[in-house]
Amino acid sequence: MNLYEYQAKRLFAQYGVPIPNGDVATTPAEARAVAEKLGGRVVVKSQVHMGGRGKAGGVKLANNPDEAEFHANNILGLDIKGHITRTVLVDEVAPGGIAQEIYLAILIDRAARKVMIMTSAEGGMDIEQVAAETPEKIFKIWIDPQVGLKPFHGTYLANGLNLDKTLWGQFWHILSGLYNCFIGSDASLAEVNPLVITGEGKLMALDGKVTIDDSALGRQPKLAEQNDESIVPASELKAQEVGINFIQLDGNIGCMVNGAGLAMTTMDIIKLFGGEPANFLDIGGGATAEKVATALELILSDPKVKAVLINIFGGITRGDVVAQGIITALGKIQTDVPMILRLAGTNAKEGLESKPSRPRIVGKLVIDNS
Repeated sequence: MNLYEYQAKRLFAQYGVPIPNGDVATTPAEARAVAEKLGGRVVVKSQVHMGGRGKAGGVKLANNPDEAEFHANNILGLDIKGHITRTVLVDEVAPGGIAQEIYLAILIDRAARKVMIMTSAEGGMDIEQVAAETPEKIFKIWIDPQVGLKPFHGTYLANGLNLDKTLWGQFWHILSGLYNCFIGSDASLAEVNPLVITGEGKLMALDGKVTIDDSALGRQPKLAEQNDESIVPASELKAQEVGINFIQLDGNIGCMVNGAGLAMTTMDIIKLFGGEPANFLDIGGGATAEKVATALELILSDPKVKAVLINIFGGITRGDVVAQGIITALGKIQTDVPMILRLAGTNAKEGLESKPSRPRIVGKLVIDNS
């Protein structure tokens, strides 16, 4: 689950990370009122789950409340890479201006099985661009979970950033606060870009990004309440209700697979042969016929889908149950979308022998029992 910038920064503040004063607005008049409260000179920022907001016109500096209202009017409703702006954040400008921008992020390195902290003096830029063009400007450390974050980690990073030693205390305060936020929120990413040195010699988080592990939302009820379901496709919400891992994509080949690894491999194969997957869908282990039927209904509800590839390797998942779910779904939906089924493993033979209780033409079902 991704938090909006204003949600992320408010979360940072709970852990002692300094952020600008500001508030959200959903109308130009509200933006004006916030700007008046903050003294007039503010930054108006689109709140969407998408990078590149500044380049798309979603971040504007306002010198007075009139300009704040004007910019909010232009930003609200702005489409940024398919994400419509419904809320803006109105923040005070950095006190004394910005002397330097820094990138700071905490994330999970799955290969190392550790938390990784990454920072660069090239803040404000796309970190991918920095990594590609000047990787030596990125400093990384890995935190042993049995040891945790220690002051020497902060010293190493501050030295790598070439920070003035008068700022090392502030940097450690922010780094430790961000780390505690990351751990305490069950996050998979906590990013500040930029972390700035203001003209007054203070460190401040001007932007924030936090991604919460969906599997941990059960023990993070306050964060779960902040999830904006209005931007989640209805098909994905329905999938969540029945326990299906489903993400809608832009392709035209629907995929139904059991197991995330096999699902990703199936999508890779589709791409390898020039196709485009329409979704990621993992029905999981031990799926019931009803869950399989719902999964197929979700795939076929996408008008872009021109074919369906069903790739099942049954371990816990039984082939006959999968087959019954497909039959159930095709009994409800009239479709001529061709379907290709690869079924192997537990009860695959029984599944391939399954027949609808009311035989009729429901589409082109090609069975591959190789």
